[in-house]
Amino acid sequence: MRSALCIYDLDQQAAEVLFATDAHIEAPNWHPDGYLIVNSAGRLYRVDMARPELTPIDTGFAQACNNDHGVSPDGQTLAISDRSRTDGSCIYTLPVSGGTPSRVTQQLPSYWHGWSPDGQRLAYVGRRDGPFALFTCQLDGTDETCLTDGFDHVDGPDYTPDGQWIWFNAERDGAVDLWRIRPDGTDLQQMTADSHVNWFPHPCPKGAHVLYLAYPQGTDGHPANRDVALCLMPADGGQTRQLLQICGGQGSINVPCWAPDGRRFAFMRFC
Repeated sequence: MRSALCIYDLDQQAAEVLFATDAHIEAPNWHPDGYLIVNSAGRLYRVDMARPELTPIDTGFAQACNNDHGVSPDGQTLAISDRSRTDGSCIYTLPVSGGTPSRVTQQLPSYWHGWSPDGQRLAYVGRRDGPFALFTCQLDGTDETCLTDGFDHVDGPDYTPDGQWIWFNAERDGAVDLWRIRPDGTDLQQMTADSHVNWFPHPCPKGAHVLYLAYPQGTDGHPANRDVALCLMPADGGQTRQLLQICGGQGSINVPCWAPDGRRFAFMRFC
């Protein structure tokens, strides 16, 4: 099965393949300098837009990275989730050009998903003494704060560009919907209530839309290689627009993938 790294243009309402490979690659981020970062087989790679190919990023001892990684708002730091030295996924930060990772989370497992717009806090999911929940912490791992309870599973938190909300997907009573909550844990709001299994919401950098992945009704978890839809909804909720159907799911848009201009985003499809 081939991996295709694609770019969707909202103005053109079309997607094009930037790079295709027989290697299994997942979870593109869009760096402010105009290149992409992807995961493959526990390693991270840079993909330049002008000459797309997989260029390894030096992550030091972290050789078992999962696909939960992303770039700080200033473009200088990379957050990764890795289990090379721990029994479960642990969050680290390192220079975006590569280097030695610095440990952030002491409690495991922890899976990174978002930076606050001011670059001072991280949003992630973790399991402590119950199901996976939404947490935030300072960059040094202090002040770990749980924002959610009462869900069977939480995943995919991502901040809005004004820092006023954290969007996430969560399962309750068998339904997986999109939700948002204030960074202080107040004002929880349900944003979808349809028959689809909705995952990985990503607010647009310009604040107008939220991109997300919709599985068919009855899907368990977020499996790979399924017929899924990439959808767009207004930032304050409302009518959803389906952009396209792809073979994907796990690895397609697990992490923030918007271009800084808010008119394009990167995603993976598999065929």
